[in-house]
Amino acid sequence: MSEKVTIKVEHRELHLPTIALRGLVVFPNNLVHFEVGREKSIAAVEWAMANNSNVFLVAQKAMETSDPTQADLFSYGVVAEVKQVLRVSEDLVKVLVEGKYRAKLTELDTSGDFLLSAVRPAPVRAGKAEDAVETEALLRALKTGFDEYLGMNPRLGKDVVFAIVSSDDPAFLSEYMPANLLFRYEDKQAVMDEGTLNGRLKKLVEMLRRECQVMKIEKEIAEKVNESMDKNQRDYYLHEQLHIISDELGEGDDTHAEADEYRRRITELHLAEDSEKKLLKEVDRLSKMQGSNQEATVIRTYLDTCLDLPWNTFTVDDLDIARAQQILDRDHYGLKKVKDRILETLAVRKLAPDVKAQIICLVGPPGVGKTSIARSIAESLGRKYVRISLGGVRDEAEIRGHRRTYIGAMPGKIISAMISAKSSNPLMLLDEIDKLAGDFRGDPAAALLEALDPEQNSTFNDHFIDIPFDLSHVLFITTANDLGSIPGPLRDRMDVIELPSYTRVEKYNIARKHLLPKQLKACGLTGKVTLSQSALYGIIDGYTREAGVRNLERTITSVLRKCARKIASGEVESVSVTGTMLEELLGPRFVKPDFLNRTNAIGIANGLAWTSVGGETLPIEVQVMDNGSGKITVTGSLGDVMKESAQLAITWVRVHAEEYGIDPERLKKCDLHIHAPEGAVPKDGPSAGVTLTTALVSCLSGMPVRGDVAMTGEITLHGNVLPIGGLREKSMAAYREGMKTVLIPKDNEPDLYEVDDEVKKNLTFLPMQSLTQVLNAALLKPQDPKKAKAPASRTRTKKKADAIVPPTAEKPQPGAVC
Repeated sequence: MSEKVTIKVEHRELHLPTIALRGLVVFPNNLVHFEVGREKSIAAVEWAMANNSNVFLVAQKAMETSDPTQADLFSYGVVAEVKQVLRVSEDLVKVLVEGKYRAKLTELDTSGDFLLSAVRPAPVRAGKAEDAVETEALLRALKTGFDEYLGMNPRLGKDVVFAIVSSDDPAFLSEYMPANLLFRYEDKQAVMDEGTLNGRLKKLVEMLRRECQVMKIEKEIAEKVNESMDKNQRDYYLHEQLHIISDELGEGDDTHAEADEYRRRITELHLAEDSEKKLLKEVDRLSKMQGSNQEATVIRTYLDTCLDLPWNTFTVDDLDIARAQQILDRDHYGLKKVKDRILETLAVRKLAPDVKAQIICLVGPPGVGKTSIARSIAESLGRKYVRISLGGVRDEAEIRGHRRTYIGAMPGKIISAMISAKSSNPLMLLDEIDKLAGDFRGDPAAALLEALDPEQNSTFNDHFIDIPFDLSHVLFITTANDLGSIPGPLRDRMDVIELPSYTRVEKYNIARKHLLPKQLKACGLTGKVTLSQSALYGIIDGYTREAGVRNLERTITSVLRKCARKIASGEVESVSVTGTMLEELLGPRFVKPDFLNRTNAIGIANGLAWTSVGGETLPIEVQVMDNGSGKITVTGSLGDVMKESAQLAITWVRVHAEEYGIDPERLKKCDLHIHAPEGAVPKDGPSAGVTLTTALVSCLSGMPVRGDVAMTGEITLHGNVLPIGGLREKSMAAYREGMKTVLIPKDNEPDLYEVDDEVKKNLTFLPMQSLTQVLNAALLKPQDPKKAKAPASRTRTKKKADAIVPPTAEKPQPGAVC
């Protein structure tokens, strides 16, 4: 906007600088002062003063709007003269204005330094001669309503009262009353919008009646509150007098005897001096109160909670290593490395009883036995077992309790668990610690830091009991599905033990030794139903897809229920379930193998991915289209990191094209489409780099990729293969899908120690340092490389993928991390 704007009057339309008012409506013939803080509003005032111009004042519809447009403003406002301007600070100006006449906003220009409006005068239409009687009636009703309003609100200024009472001019009152009485700004704007005099008077009468009703109700409420307060004060004095009289007669509540009992119990606990002093102080307060006093009830609850805690009460640890191993082997099949790690911890505790307890964190997919193994540890040690579920906990007070000043205050989960355990050294399981969530009520993960830190938890302070409690003898075990979801400071305090996914053989043995006997007993079918080896393997392979065994147990239970129905109806006396009977009992098998390149095919490479529920296969497809423009399309819900890996792969292929018989000129003209199947599942991470490169080279060179090879690894721009994470879960996925060879980064060789022995026995792991080695191992090169010819398009030889996992099967959530 130029420095000088010429205001023209054409057809009674004016162009005026505009101020959008928040919660304020200015009427004609009224002096109003207000503060201006927005840059555009200050600029409008300054321009009006510099150019001796009026301003247009209009209220905005929503007070929170900071940069209003025409849609954010009401249609009617007032043209006003700026009388005085006082700059309070650089960003605040006080303005005194006088309303001149009502006007309608027709157009608003927001592009300049200030709002510029095109307005048209809109005077209020007076009534016709035949409306004079109605006007007189409305004026009387208005005066009557004002008298009632004045009786309920006597704090109005004398000048305002005098001006309203002494005037009989309806036009004057229709503007003066809404400007000076305490109405809502929306109601004032409704009067401003009304274009007829009688219409304005009607609205004012309605507004006065409503305000009188509201003030009447407010007055009644205030009177009731005062009566209640007076009654409470009176009751207090009467209760105090009654208490003294009862004491004189010996008929009062025996709080003294109750206090003496609390003192005896506190003294017998032999607490620390400060803790004992604090509890005895609460007892003294109780002894001075009447038994029915509400505060006395609060103190009793507090004292009972503190005295119920297992102060200096311990169980004796059973550190028989052989017995512990027997219990662990009885309750859990496999998990050799996990059991060894737990037995090592028990051995150290046996040799050094005074060592501070370690915080163990069991990490693994759902259903692998994290919670049950903690229960077995408690049994082997002879300790009390308590479990706290942390899934979805988002309030810090649930961990550390509420202060007693709150109504309904209670101790936190940890202190409540200690009361339930009745021992100062239980085994406390903090289940699903990775599912904690913080919000405006605090961060429960931060509240756990004190409890899980061996250097601090000897003086754990719950907000409710408000005295230190020793948690250093508690054996804390936590469980999680995803270690990355645990905050770093909390994870640093824990000794992590990872539980792997179960192999097919392990699932069979768990089902045969644990799940089947348990469910046979639960269904009342012991000795009446048997499941053959083929039936159990059929359920594992065809009806469950998971890292753990929860779905396996549910499916076995489903089979047993159907057998129970046959036996209960008298059809048969016993049932022997074989593999061929599964489809009759459970329907067609719905767990199919993943979509993989199971034959030697061009342009499809089998990758591996890690998810929070175990490993998954991640095939990559590439298709080339000649006569294109060099366009590259990437699909399959790929994240930014994975898309960058695809760009790295394409760059490397372009640089090394001639080594694999690829025409560089063709690369410039053809279009490439890279796709990761199961497009609804988000995928991200750098470890699909080798898979992407292999599929690209195969598609462009015409050399097939081996169908029995899976691979994983991050790549660099120069073709080096970098290490990845989650090798154990990825190798389990390759084993499950029947792969024979897995290509891994050379730097991941030490991670093979953690891979299950059965997986290592059935898979060949080939360490790779460069993409050249990967391609030599994965591609089937022709005898004469010159005869290799990259096809313009490739017909997919595999049948349409039937490996889509049905909704009942577990899928990676929220997505695969390559």
